[in-house]
Amino acid sequence: MQKNVGTVDRWIRGVVGVLLFILGGWTWGGWQGSALGIIALVVGVVLLVTALVGLCPLYRLLGVNTCKE
Repeated sequence: MQKNVGTVDRWIRGVVGVLLFILGGWTWGGWQGSALGIIALVVGVVLLVTALVGLCPLYRLLGVNTCKE
């Protein structure tokens, strides 16, 4: 499969993904185990995976490509 996530996009996804992952699992603010915490964890993991792989299924459906290669 051809990559459709560019370098800058991957860095942004990685940073936001890590932040959401940390916030979702952290007990600060009572997010751990709450619906908001679970959503933050799931979105964080999805962003991290798409950043590492360089492929975003939603981008493919919408016809978006931020990769210059």
